This record gives sequence, structure tokens and C-alpha cells, in this order.
Amino acid sequence: MPDVLDLTIKLFADGADLDGMLQMHANPMIKGFTTNPTLMRKAGVQDYEAFARQVLKAITDRPVSFEVFADDLPTMAAQARVIQSWGRNVNVKIPVTNTKGEFTGPIIEKLSAEGVQLNVTAVFSLDQVRAITNALAAETPAIVSVFAGRIADTGMDPMPLMAEALKIMTARPMAELLWASPRELLNIFQADQVGCHIITATNDVLGKLSSVGKDLEVFSRETVDMFYGDAQAAGYTIATPADAAAE
Repeated sequence: MPDVLDLTIKLFADGADLDGMLQMHANPMIKGFTTNPTLMRKAGVQDYEAFARQVLKAITDRPVSFEVFADDLPTMAAQARVIQSWGRNVNVKIPVTNTKGEFTGPIIEKLSAEGVQLNVTAVFSLDQVRAITNALAAETPAIVSVFAGRIADTGMDPMPLMAEALKIMTARPMAELLWASPRELLNIFQADQVGCHIITATNDVLGKLSSVGKDLEVFSRETVDMFYGDAQAAGYTIATPADAAAE
């Protein structure tokens, strides 16, 4: 049976609900936080900077990633510098390309050389990993977020790709590989097996950690109990021949 205590990978919580983030912050197993504009919009965040500052006021002891949302490289870089100023524990998320497919390498290189701790996001290919690795400053910590979960959605096993990404990134020892967009708890153990430094997951996925190592016979009985209880609560009935005979 797997054991959470055997994990060496760092667990980050991915979301934009402040209450949920604070709940995860109370768990010492959670070593950092990630978010993005899509998650913020779904959570109903109206003021990007106000929300970010609220989060950073509450979470000061672990890294938190906030993303730029401009589409041209100069404005991306300007936004990155502003976001960095919000807190010492900020990682600035820069997408690997803009919407036109232009590689953001020039600003990754410049910002990393300035000491801005980046989280390069929306990475899908090994060519992108190579280009990012070459652009990062050797002396500046960084995160490279490869969307292994979405890669798996294409029918491709992401584990060999992630293993190769780790090899590429050995050229930048201060950079960490992050397994992004996991779909299920098993992905945490897969990412750990590969050797990824970090995995970020939603609270729904992280909430399943309590099931790790659970007795499967007990889990089976609990599932049967759930089905039975829900059928009873709904008042479902099926007429059977025995019922007709009783009439």
C-alpha cells in the first residue's frame, strides 16, 4: 500500500478561493500555492491585485504563484515586476508563449537575470522545456510547470516526458519541475516516482490524501453503504413479482 509519509515531492495547492487556501495553509504537508486568472474568475475574484495582496497577507511562509495576463512581451515583463513587488514569497507565472504562439524566452531570460523568481507555465513539450531551461539564469530559483494532466488527456503517458524534462533541467539546478493539472490522487505518486520536485493539485484532489493506504474491503463496504443510503434518501422503489404476489 502507498504511504503519504513516503512522498518526497512537494505538494502545492492550486486554487483561488481564499477560504480554501487558508484551509490548506493549516496543513503542514502543503508547501506552496498556485493560482491563475481562470481559477480567479471561477472563484468570483473581481480585483486581481486586491485578492493577491489579501492572500499574501495571510500566507507569508510559503511560495505563492500569481500570473501575468498581458499578451505582449513588454507588458508581460512590466506586470511581472509589479507582481514580484507584492511579496518576497511570490513566484511570477509567465506563460511559455503568448496567444500568438510567440515564445516568451526573451522576457524569461531578462526577468530571471534580474532575480525575479518565475513559474513558467502552460508548458507541454520537451522543446519548450529545453528553451525555457536555456533562458533561465543559473543563479535564480524558478519553477517550470509542465501540464502533465492535460498531456495525459491526449492519450499520451506523461511520465516518460516528465522524466526527460528532469534530465534537461539538470542544467539549471535552481529550477524545479512541477507536475501541473493532475486529474487524480494517483498522479501525486506518479509524479513522485518520476522525481518531480513539485506537484500542484486542487483541494478536491488533495482532500483524497486521507484515503491513501485505506483498506480496500472497507472502502468497498463504504461505497455500498453510500449507494444504499442515497437510494433510501431518494425514496426510490422498484415493483417486484414478490410485491405483486403479496397484494
